[in-house]
Amino acid sequence: MILAVTGGTGFVGSHLIDRALAAGHGVRALARKPQPPRDGIAWIAGALDDEAALAELIGGADAIVHVAGIVNAPDRAGFSAGNIEGTRAIIAAAETAGVARFVHVSSLAAREPRLSDYGWSKREAEHLVEASGLDWTIVRPTGVYGPRDTEMRDMFRMAKLGIALLPPPGRVSLIAVEDLADLLLALAEHGGPRAIYEADDGGPGYDHAALARAIGRAVGRPVLPLPLPRALLSLGARLDGALRGQKAKLTPDRIGYLAHPDWTADPARRPPPELWTPRIPLDAGLAATARWYRANGLL
Repeated sequence: MILAVTGGTGFVGSHLIDRALAAGHGVRALARKPQPPRDGIAWIAGALDDEAALAELIGGADAIVHVAGIVNAPDRAGFSAGNIEGTRAIIAAAETAGVARFVHVSSLAAREPRLSDYGWSKREAEHLVEASGLDWTIVRPTGVYGPRDTEMRDMFRMAKLGIALLPPPGRVSLIAVEDLADLLLALAEHGGPRAIYEADDGGPGYDHAALARAIGRAVGRPVLPLPLPRALLSLGARLDGALRGQKAKLTPDRIGYLAHPDWTADPARRPPPELWTPRIPLDAGLAATARWYRANGLL
């Protein structure tokens, strides 16, 4: 099959492309910047606001996996432009080209849109997908980690120092990026009912302290978990913004959902096991992530 991918230069998208090529599929991937040549990939220069690029990306494709999205923006308008209008554009291009199969990567944050502009924008994008005439499936990943990730790197760095600064007590689900890529490819290949799936590693979820200790095991250090009240998280977000600007990982918009007590996947929304089952347990996945960070001088 020919698979059209947005966000192919990013963390999740790059793993999806690896899986698709290994399965023998051809890939077209949208990219803002020139990419090195690679067998099996046609890089399409452009972005989601470029109608000609989207037409070239999608024309003749068998399925679309829309991974691209904005996780950090200065305001609601920025999230809207990247996550809502970008999704609107790719849906319009798919409908024009007659490519029905559409896999949309959302976020568990869409389940609680009132908590953040990011979650609001992802839920609004889901509404667009649901209202389309496409053969769609929406995937809400839980916390995604693995080689090439930069979002969780600070947690690994803190664990190496023996500490973990955490949100207020709560529980989270996680998924290894390789497992998520396998799910997205399976949905592109086999289709399925129009549904919203919440994807995780199949476990019961982890409280923040247990996750911090698991990361400590991955880096070979005992970790002292230190939950912070919301007020201190907000202060930390201001400091991170002052120090790292647009590269800050802790932002004011993230405080709302970081402080939410339950980010575990809903078992009723897990993908059916005959389609896909996760294969990477947490400790093995975190250890592989730590090895990648070390190998690339990031830990």
